[in-house]
Amino acid sequence: MKSTVILMLISLLMAIQESLAQSESINDYRNFPIVLSLQFHSLAMPFKDFRSNFKNVGIGIGTEVSLNGSHDWVQQFDFVWIKNKGIGNAFHISSQAAWRPMIGADVFTEVKLGLGYILAKHPSPALIQKDGQWTSKGKKGKGMLTVPVGLGMGYYRYSEDWFVSPFLGYQLLLVSNYNQTLPIVPQTLIQTGLRIHPTY
Repeated sequence: MKSTVILMLISLLMAIQESLAQSESINDYRNFPIVLSLQFHSLAMPFKDFRSNFKNVGIGIGTEVSLNGSHDWVQQFDFVWIKNKGIGNAFHISSQAAWRPMIGADVFTEVKLGLGYILAKHPSPALIQKDGQWTSKGKKGKGMLTVPVGLGMGYYRYSEDWFVSPFLGYQLLLVSNYNQTLPIVPQTLIQTGLRIHPTY
């Protein structure tokens, strides 16, 4: 986990440095919006069983900075709490690079890829066998590296005043070291939210 957090901090510092260097040329984007989202989670193959996502609602908060002084290339930083009674609740932190080409007047699409870390709890007390007896290990889970890959779209119209950019996304989480039988497990998130751009 330490190496993952260090990589994310380095990425954040580099993005901040880049954004400060470009601050004079930015004319259609403001760094560090407040990103608020609802996250609908499922342990499922991508684009399968969408209904199961809506049984598990989580919330997210984050921010982002431009990598080129504009809206179409950004580095995102997210913290998400996932509620899932079936496989256990979890916290997920991630950083992703996102490309957002415009496809019409004020409408964008999004492709993103990054690195994350998920801390998942057991849905019920886990049992381990010790000296021929089953004993409770509690609900304490474990941390696992993730590779988040996402697609999305949204509305973006820049303003010198504060403005809001709504978005909708679909994300695949490739979770590593899930268990001995399945070293990599796919999980999915349907995401909807707002990027609030204050006048800092």
